[in-house]
Amino acid sequence: MANVNTANVNTANVNDLKPITTLLVANRGEIARRIMRTAKEMGISTVAIYADGDAEAPFVTEADSAIALGGRTSAETYLDVSKVLDACKRAGADAVHPGYGFLSENADFARAINDAGVSWIGPTPEVIAAMGDKLSAKKLMETADVPTLPAIEITPDTDLVRAADEIGYPVLVKASAGGGGRGMRVVEKETDLQGSVDSAKREAGSSFGDDTVFLEKWLDSSRHVEIQIIGDKHGNLVHCFERECSIQRRHQKIIEEAPSPAVSPEIREAMCDAALKAAASLGYSSAGTVEFLLSGSEFYFLEVNARLQVEHPITEAIIGKDLVREQIRVAEGETLSFSQDDLRINGHAIEARLCAEDPNNDFLPSPGPVIIWQPSTQGKARFDSGVESGSVIAVEFDPMIAKVIVHAPTRREAAARLARILETTQIQGLITNRDFLVTTLRHQSFLAGDTTTDFIERISPARTREVTSDDLAEASIAIAIESQARNHATTKVLKTIPSGWRNTILPFEMINFQHLDKDCHVEYRSRRDGKFRFRTGDSSDELIVTPYTCGNGLVDIDIDGRRVRYEVDRLGMQWYVHGRSGDLQITELPRYPVSGIDELAGGLTAPMPGAVLTTAVNSGDKVSKGDLLLILEAMKMEHRITAPMDGIISELHVATGDQVENGQLLVTLNQEDE
Repeated sequence: MANVNTANVNTANVNDLKPITTLLVANRGEIARRIMRTAKEMGISTVAIYADGDAEAPFVTEADSAIALGGRTSAETYLDVSKVLDACKRAGADAVHPGYGFLSENADFARAINDAGVSWIGPTPEVIAAMGDKLSAKKLMETADVPTLPAIEITPDTDLVRAADEIGYPVLVKASAGGGGRGMRVVEKETDLQGSVDSAKREAGSSFGDDTVFLEKWLDSSRHVEIQIIGDKHGNLVHCFERECSIQRRHQKIIEEAPSPAVSPEIREAMCDAALKAAASLGYSSAGTVEFLLSGSEFYFLEVNARLQVEHPITEAIIGKDLVREQIRVAEGETLSFSQDDLRINGHAIEARLCAEDPNNDFLPSPGPVIIWQPSTQGKARFDSGVESGSVIAVEFDPMIAKVIVHAPTRREAAARLARILETTQIQGLITNRDFLVTTLRHQSFLAGDTTTDFIERISPARTREVTSDDLAEASIAIAIESQARNHATTKVLKTIPSGWRNTILPFEMINFQHLDKDCHVEYRSRRDGKFRFRTGDSSDELIVTPYTCGNGLVDIDIDGRRVRYEVDRLGMQWYVHGRSGDLQITELPRYPVSGIDELAGGLTAPMPGAVLTTAVNSGDKVSKGDLLLILEAMKMEHRITAPMDGIISELHVATGDQVENGQLLVTLNQEDE
């Protein structure tokens, strides 16, 4: 395998070093915390910047100091170059780390940081500019003899139909700036072309401040494989092997692993050599990623991400190096602390992105408060998280809650451990993709390494775990016992008498619960020995329940000779139950239900909180099934609301720019009279 200068071949002069003392992290959430962790280990003071909604976020409170940017949206805060530069000046920072996303690949921002006499922790502005335009990057790679896919830039003069026909369907509409899957749309047929281009341009403009898009050939069933590179300012450049990131939804990665199960030693050598050749042609320094599509044994250049990647922890796990530490050292003028010959693949690492999104609703964002966050302690795992209990996943930003990383001797063990760790992590208050991640990691196709970019559509793993009637009944028993204990703890008299004890025989106590579309009815009565008799559902069979510990959120009970443990919390009528198979959010139903509430017929409601990006109809308009009514945007993702039937718009209840809540009425559509 070719080397492009191994580390320490060219060495730094100590007199030329520029030690960093105060580091401003121009980002938020988990990546801000992760960067700060390494900086603090290196004896560097840290500065956070934050939007209004992030004022109490962990990354803000953990920084040595923090500066408010003023505003709530990305455009008003983390994407505002002047505000971030001002914060840097006010903080007296001598270095800036941009993380990923936001301004991390903004060459003008990097140049402004350098012009201010502040160290930029990343590639040079010239490299960022060269790679920030993905079309220009493709041309540079072609010059360097790196294989690429056909592509055509879209300008106001471009004949879209002709361009797509020239490339051949399916085509990918792709933002030229930025990354993270934003501004990407796969188009299968001509009728979807213009709408996909318009949507991609809007998303790209909103996310990156640049709405330039292009068409690229799309390979239906390929693998997304990327090579981690890192170089210094002295000509030393190495690769850190590959990662596979093929498990994606909305062109955004959710499960990544290193190494790839599909990459042979021969393919690895060829891809790594191509990545080094590409990086060397740029004079690359700092950390970066060269991304490829792998189809069989053939691979094609996608792009260079001139920044740290979200999934960098799995590379750190298999090579045993801290990439952020190396980035900081490189920015200070040091040489890399390792050479190519020092690097070996050790075991297998898998990362899962735990997100506030609903897999059963097309993976749409599900923002809101994190009622309970408690990482699993059942196995060794790395949690890179931006939240804690009480945090809020805001509609303005990415829905990721945490990255969960497991490193093991083998791929199968890594997958099994990660699935169990996710399953036993307590995350309550939000709809998440946790169950989907678990079912994917345990799916036979995943375990067999059959992981192509169309995995979700092709394999269709279960998107939620099945909650059986027995699961719900057992959790409901735990809630009833916990409720009894809490009530007993607040009693004013006779505290020595067991909970539920009566001096006469009374009817069974009754409680009704609901989880999603499942109902559970429990009845219970205390015995004089402190145990309880339970009946669940329609069964007349009685269960004997012995409480060991309860009343403090931990329920340890014996149900007919089987001992089980639950963590139980309550907020209003919502109970949050964490057991051996994961989390359940259970609603305690009122004893006397409210009647007379009817669902509004013909009403189309918001599937998620967000903003109305545009409306396509007015009151009185005739529409056909499938016609676009409006577009919602949340967390930089667009969702099209279309007509479910032919009819007439009776009333449009929202306007462009309105903020809407989940379930809010958007449109009233009446079926046209015959």
